Amino acid sequence: MAANNGKAVLFVCLGNICRSPIAEAVFRKLAKDNSVVDHWRIDSAATSTYEIGNPPDHRGQACMRKHGTNMSHVARQVTKDDFATFDHILCMDESNLRDLKKKASQVKNCKAKIELLGSYDPQKQLIIQDPYYGNEEDFETVYEQCVRCCKAFLENYS
Repeated sequence: MAANNGKAVLFVCLGNICRSPIAEAVFRKLAKDNSVVDHWRIDSAATSTYEIGNPPDHRGQACMRKHGTNMSHVARQVTKDDFATFDHILCMDESNLRDLKKKASQVKNCKAKIELLGSYDPQKQLIIQDPYYGNEEDFETVYEQCVRCCKAFLENYS
């Protein structure tokens, strides 16, 4: 976990088994590689309840192994406390953004800045598409987008 004076980032997608755990693992590896992981609290969550308690999708896990990145996560849903304890909540698409902003409006002490992770993409690909109904190539695309976006985000806030 992060140091007391650290920053906190939560990555969010619909089910928390594809995009957000990939983003979490990518960001954690980048933070480790840059020797700043101890300054960050890093997690991921879902807007829905569909996959609570499940591990990441096996195709995402295979993609991450291929890139030498560890991924260990159990799907969970975003809580009201997340809006008060995370500095940044970064989501994958417009539907996630709408759901999060609606939930945030019901939290009195919301401190989180809620944005699309893709807003940090130097290639300007704003939306990170859900690969769930796709194939291994779609997971690779998500991985590549997450690497670009997480690098830019980390540079911006470190």
